[in-house]
Formats: sequence, C-alpha cells, structure tokens
Amino acid sequence: MPAKNPRLSVVVEPRLARWLRYRARREGVPVSLVVRDLLRQAFEDEEELFWVREGEARLADFNPGEALGSDEVWG
Repeated sequence: MPAKNPRLSVVVEPRLARWLRYRARREGVPVSLVVRDLLRQAFEDEEELFWVREGEARLADFNPGEALGSDEVWG
C-alpha cells in the first residue's frame, strides 16, 4: 500500500546520524519523526523570517496619510 505522505531519502554525515539516533532514543520516537519535526521547525522559522522581511518592507513604504481609517474599511 502506498504511503499517504511523501517519503524522502536523506544522506547525512556520521556525526549528524549519531546525534539524530541519540535524540530519537532520548525522546522515545523513531529517527524519522525527529527529522520530520526538525524540518518542520526549520520551515516554520524560514516562513516567519519571510513575513518579518515582508512586513519591514511594507512598513518602509507605509504612508500614514494614505492609510484607510477603520470606518472606511469596516463601514
């Protein structure tokens, strides 16, 4: 039966593999879950950084005189 989620094969250095196995044993979960959680966290961190930069760019161009008031937006 095919897996519902895509599977990846990753090659890592021996030192990193040892650390991943250690962390998996410590947490009582498979190595694949440790890797999944670390990748998910890296993705969320990168996404957050994107929105911080996007917000800073918008803020740099923001002109309070052109902004709509709450009555104009919400009626």
